[in-house]
Amino acid sequence: MKKTREYLALILVSIFLGIILSIHFKTVNKTVGEGVLPIQRSQQLAAELKKLQSEKETQLNLISELETKIEQYEKSEADKNVYAENLYKDAMKYRMLAGYMELEGAGVILEINDPPVDVQYGEGYNIVDELDLILQIISILNAADAEAISINDQRYTSFTEIVRASDHIEINGVSTNSPIVIKAIGNPETLESALAIKNGIIWQLRNYDYIVHLKKDKNILIPKYRKIKDFIYAAPSEESFN
Repeated sequence: MKKTREYLALILVSIFLGIILSIHFKTVNKTVGEGVLPIQRSQQLAAELKKLQSEKETQLNLISELETKIEQYEKSEADKNVYAENLYKDAMKYRMLAGYMELEGAGVILEINDPPVDVQYGEGYNIVDELDLILQIISILNAADAEAISINDQRYTSFTEIVRASDHIEINGVSTNSPIVIKAIGNPETLESALAIKNGIIWQLRNYDYIVHLKKDKNILIPKYRKIKDFIYAAPSEESFN
């Protein structure tokens, strides 16, 4: 009888422990996931946390970039659209360099008149016969940092052609003759010194009996280049956009 009671007590304790273990197991499954050991679940949670932290950092960086762009846009608007203003200034600069804008400013004016005709022999010579001297003057002015040059009110650019045609010359396709008046915008002192240097171009012209007048001027007007240049064979290279 005593043994029977002991067996019954043992059975009851076993059942009780079994119920407790069953409840505990279900609780663990609900907490860490069914069929997953606590260590494995811990590793999964750590990996997910690391991934979320990485995504959060990426989003924060993106937000920071967007905020910076917004700030730039707001600043540009506050500064009356600085970006558009800079684009406009660049466009004007390149139009000036290409010669497609009328310009004014300080500089020098060089006038070259033909020598007096020899009364006895009725002979004379013309500055239009001296294209090399005219081109030499242009080179000297460019070397002296002239910002704009004109010859008889024809704008001189990298596309300008100066050719002899019978008893006159053509500049940008326009016929002209002596006197030759060359205007240049730049530092007046520098331009004058470059032309009037001892044994320089003005000395050479006067040595050939040309009548030369050189003066500085505070307000020189140089017209724009009026011919349209189309690019048929040339195009921007791909590296220009990199």
